[in-house]
Amino acid sequence: MTLNFPILPLAFQFTSPGPILFQLGPIAIRWYGLLIASAVLIGVTLSQYLAKRRKVNPDLLSDLSIWLVVSAIPAARLYYVIFEWAEYAKHPERIFAIWQGGIAIHGAILGGTLAALIFCRIKQVSFWQMADLVAPSLILGQAIGRWGNFFNSEAYGSPTNLPWKLYIPPERRPPELPNVEYYHPTFLYESLWNLGVFGLLLFLFFRGLQGRSQLKVGTLFLTYLPAYSLGRLWIEGLRTDSLMLGPLRIAQVISLISIGLGLLGLWWLYIKKRPLPDVVSPNLDNSIENGE
Repeated sequence: MTLNFPILPLAFQFTSPGPILFQLGPIAIRWYGLLIASAVLIGVTLSQYLAKRRKVNPDLLSDLSIWLVVSAIPAARLYYVIFEWAEYAKHPERIFAIWQGGIAIHGAILGGTLAALIFCRIKQVSFWQMADLVAPSLILGQAIGRWGNFFNSEAYGSPTNLPWKLYIPPERRPPELPNVEYYHPTFLYESLWNLGVFGLLLFLFFRGLQGRSQLKVGTLFLTYLPAYSLGRLWIEGLRTDSLMLGPLRIAQVISLISIGLGLLGLWWLYIKKRPLPDVVSPNLDNSIENGE
């Protein structure tokens, strides 16, 4: 990454060094894959740590992580390919080239949620309890993964001349803007936003453990949904390569739905004061609910 500092002390330009970290003969080690692998490893470690603090068996999180990876990554790719089918129909050999980028976090969340529901049903554990323990790792993984977009010179915003601009090489620019060099670094915006949400979730988690507030099961995941989606709703509006559903940006539609579902769930928990429907019965453990 190149950082050029002109007159303004906070002015700099992002320039990707390329998608490949290093090459060993025919084997290319790509930044995208390294970042995804790092996010998974860090996420599993963090979830296990949080599980121990909540007196939940950390081995459950290890087992769940396998289900999530096996389901979330293919679902993220399938989601992306479906909404870009016009392009992949012309080049079907690229459908499985996930190392070139082209995965959608909303697809990963949908696939991972379905896998988690099945896992929790089989293991007879609370889905909402597991979702709370995974939510901080999920948003941290999203913050890390967005840098894969930087190295691949993809998922960038509209043209800009702001001091913190992103240089896009000619072959990666929109066809209608072949001579425009600089764009909004939306990968950076979302990465920073996600780090802020990560901090919020950890704050709520440890505040509940310390007994400063009664953190009901499901709170962290339900907070994650609108907190992440608010940022995505704004940032998606800057993108030049949004997945579309007719005239609508599909990520903004999903974000609005996620905001509504998250707020509805929090209202149900804290205003109605009722537990969330779960895959097991009884679905809550009192010591967990009280954050002890």
